Amino acid sequence: MARPRKEIDQNQFEYLCGIMCTLEEIAGFFNCSEDTIENWCKRTYKERFSDIYKKFSARGKQSLRRYQYDLAKTNATMAIWLGKQWLGQKDEQVIAVNRSTDETLKAMDEYFANEGTDSRDN
Repeated sequence: MARPRKEIDQNQFEYLCGIMCTLEEIAGFFNCSEDTIENWCKRTYKERFSDIYKKFSARGKQSLRRYQYDLAKTNATMAIWLGKQWLGQKDEQVIAVNRSTDETLKAMDEYFANEGTDSRDN
């Protein structure tokens, strides 16, 4: 006689996917194996876990994005991070060159240009 099937609440499963729990975490929540979750998805949705997960985790990503946008309204760090991630913005680094720096660079250029020649040979 086979063991009875594990009862998995569909609403709880979809919620866990929505908050982007992993297969391992979902299996742990229901106290079953990852294979049990995989098989349950095939019976319930007629699709693999990975396909179902993509659908339901998208909702969680939408919520997270909405929270980030709301936070960016009052948090400059979040606004800057979102700009860098999604808008391709970046910090501009300005290097100021003054006369002494320019002279140092010229001296370094001369040194490296003459590297390998022994000044005693001249």
